[in-house]
Amino acid sequence: MIRLPKSLNAWGTPEFKDVFRQEIAQLDAAELPLQQGLTRSSHVTERPFQAMLLSASEDAGLLRVKAGIFYTGIIAGCSCADDPTPIDELNEYCVVRFDIDMKTAASTVTLLAE
Repeated sequence: MIRLPKSLNAWGTPEFKDVFRQEIAQLDAAELPLQQGLTRSSHVTERPFQAMLLSASEDAGLLRVKAGIFYTGIIAGCSCADDPTPIDELNEYCVVRFDIDMKTAASTVTLLAE
């Protein structure tokens, strides 16, 4: 389960944007729906990703944060000696929504179709 207590504590302060980005950057990429968000490649790389805050608001006991995630992927081939598929990294981007419980900081993340 993802918990974002630092972001929740910073909500309503000028530091919220930076605290949120830093806390998201510390998550394991496997905790985010990055694989499902691929559009140009077939596998997410292990390179670090970056989050960009798009919007944030309170709604029914939740802090809803919409963020853009920048990351990279590759097109995986068969790894045969004669495989012509290049191992180039491709830039990827997806939009996700974090729903942070205002009491516990427990968070869910949803891939958005944007």
